[in-house]
Amino acid sequence: MTIPTSNHVTSVRQGIENIRRSLGRKPGDPVPPRPPILPPRSASAPEAELDLLLSEISKLSGVTQRLTSAEIEAALSALLQAQDVKKATLWPTPGLSELKMETRLRQLGVEIVSPYADKQALGQCDLGVTEVSFALPETGTLALLSDGERPRAVSLVPRVHLAILRPSALRSDLHQLFLEAKSHNYMIFITGPSRTADIELTVTLGVHGPQALYVWALV
Repeated sequence: MTIPTSNHVTSVRQGIENIRRSLGRKPGDPVPPRPPILPPRSASAPEAELDLLLSEISKLSGVTQRLTSAEIEAALSALLQAQDVKKATLWPTPGLSELKMETRLRQLGVEIVSPYADKQALGQCDLGVTEVSFALPETGTLALLSDGERPRAVSLVPRVHLAILRPSALRSDLHQLFLEAKSHNYMIFITGPSRTADIELTVTLGVHGPQALYVWALV
């Protein structure tokens, strides 16, 4: 067991005092009432929800497109050129197989790395392709379920993440999402490309994950 030193205790007390001061509170003040619990969000029409989602993702530096299946190859070619993609990995899901994503990538000259490869091999991939399990329009958040067929590293390790979204993934709020996902062990929430401001308070993309997020909504 680690016993806190007097310096550590003093530091914690000072930190608590700083928080109290910033909140304008004094020792002995009564605990404020709990904020009201917001009611579940009501979804708009599907097209309006998709508009909202893509707008919020764009505000977060994500790149969004509405595409038909016939337009995917041209969009994929443009993405590979813009991001100088040489290696890619992708989920072996029926949805991506239906879109022939692996075949298209190979035909465009991209080397495919297994999604079950080790982290070092996946770290050398320029692109990771996944599907979107759920999407929250209000915050531009994507949720990806993870299991044996959908390895987490595909969306987290390559420097560019391409997420394929079908309108059926749209959910009104977290209440609905958690109800549907409660039987799954792992789920990743993605709100824009990875970013941090730890370095001199300057926002930097890609420090802890992908530098770029592309979201293609199939219509």
